[in-house]
Amino acid sequence: MSTATRLDAQIHHHIVRGLIDEGRAPGLVALSELVGAGMEAIVAALRHLEANHGIVCHPGTTDPWVVHPFSLTPTATWVQGSRCGWWAPCIWCALGIARLVRENVVIHTRIGGEAEDLDIHVDGGAVRERTLLVHFAVPLRAAWNNVHHTCATVLPFETEPDVDAWSERHAIAKGAVVPIDQVAELARIWYGRHGDADWEKWSIAQTSAIFSGVGLRGDFWRLEGDAGGRSF
Repeated sequence: MSTATRLDAQIHHHIVRGLIDEGRAPGLVALSELVGAGMEAIVAALRHLEANHGIVCHPGTTDPWVVHPFSLTPTATWVQGSRCGWWAPCIWCALGIARLVRENVVIHTRIGGEAEDLDIHVDGGAVRERTLLVHFAVPLRAAWNNVHHTCATVLPFETEPDVDAWSERHAIAKGAVVPIDQVAELARIWYGRHGDADWEKWSIAQTSAIFSGVGLRGDFWRLEGDAGGRSF
C-alpha cells in the first residue's frame, strides 16, 4: 500500500470509527492529530478519497457529506442503536450500519419514501420483517453519476405491485426488486471491512463478484470493465 493510500485508509478509518462510536465524524484538526499529518496532507487525502468514491464531500469543500453507509446530514432514514443513532442514505446503507455497529438496531424509514412510516428491526444481524422488498431504481453501473439520487431511490416496499404503482406515480423507471434478506446479506459482505484500519475500496471486479455471490446477476447489476483495477 502506498503512503498516500495508507493515509487515505487511516483517515477513512477514523471517520468511520468516529461515526460508529460517537455518532459524528472528527473534524480536520482532530484528523490531523489522529493520523499525525499536517493539514495540507489531510486535505489532499480527503480529495483523493472523494475522487476514489471513498467519501462524498460537500460541493467545493473537503467537508465529508456522505461516508457510506453513513450520512453526516439528515436523511429520511434513521438507524437507532442502544447508544446513539445514525442517518443512512438508503436501506442498503442502513443495513450496512447495522453490520458495522454490531448491535440490534431499529431502522426508521418510510415505504417508498412517502407517507407510511416503517420500522425495520435488525436483531443479531437478521431482519425481523423478512417479507419486505427493496427497490433499486438506478442500475449500479450508473450509481456514481448522481450518487445522492441513487441512494435516495433505494427504498423499502411491501409488494412488487406497490413498486409498479410508485414507479408510475413518480415517473421513475422500475429497476430491480430484491428481498430485504438478500440486501442484508449484500450489506453484511459489502460493509464487513469498512471500519478496518487497512480498508481499501472494492474494485470493479470485486464488486461484480460480491453482487454475483449474493445472487444479484443480470444486466441491471452489470458493471463496466475493470481495466486498470478501477474501484467502484
